[in-house]
Amino acid sequence: MRALPQGERMEATSNTFSRTLLAVLAHLGLLAAWYAFVALGDVPKYVMPSPLAKALFDANYNWWLNSGVTALEIFVGYFLALAVGVTLALLFTWSKALEAFFMPLLVSLNMIPKVALGPLIIVWFKYGIFPNSLMAFSIAVFPILLTTARGLRETEPELLDLVRALRGSRWQLFTKIQLPGALPYIFSGMKVGAILAVAGAIVGEFLSSDKGLGYLMLQVQVTLDTPAMFMAVILITLIGVALYGSVLLLERLLVSKDARIT
Repeated sequence: MRALPQGERMEATSNTFSRTLLAVLAHLGLLAAWYAFVALGDVPKYVMPSPLAKALFDANYNWWLNSGVTALEIFVGYFLALAVGVTLALLFTWSKALEAFFMPLLVSLNMIPKVALGPLIIVWFKYGIFPNSLMAFSIAVFPILLTTARGLRETEPELLDLVRALRGSRWQLFTKIQLPGALPYIFSGMKVGAILAVAGAIVGEFLSSDKGLGYLMLQVQVTLDTPAMFMAVILITLIGVALYGSVLLLERLLVSKDARIT
């Protein structure tokens, strides 16, 4: 990767700062609108609490433990989906027969509503972190597989023929040619998968869990503890933003700006 001239580096830094500032202002604007809606509209606390409500930070709900459980489920399911999705895409690229055999089956399995898998997951795996991670995996793996497979196929045939003519191995073909060219597509699938993994883990906690933020939301819903529900939603969002931000940072480090898929 070539080093950018000083002028281009300063411009890139300025653009990054501007985008970060706009993102921060957007979130602050949302908080301000939330506060104004509650304060000026005289909304009851059980309908929507103020963002400054102390109940949002009530320690009785063991926020750290439940947040840690949910984060673990999301990250385990996501990285499992990433490993399986990229591996399957690579195998399908190497073997058309393998793709023709397995891809229709994977499409059919992906059409199954994940909520419908909840009772089966309870029977097979009972309660715990692994079943919820499996739910996150099942939702996130398919977009990663599809985008990675497409990226691997986008490689110019002339480059592949050149490496084969130079007696390059299949591994060299993958690491030197296919993988660098497919990185923009892989990261595109990773960003979609990060969003879906969060949803999958929470769905799993709704269906079969005794810990986590999703489980906690079901418990406080019975008592109409709206501040606690809002706090759970905020923490789930922060975990998702942390995962998505990590993917963006990694993409910035590995993929040039012109090659990124927005």
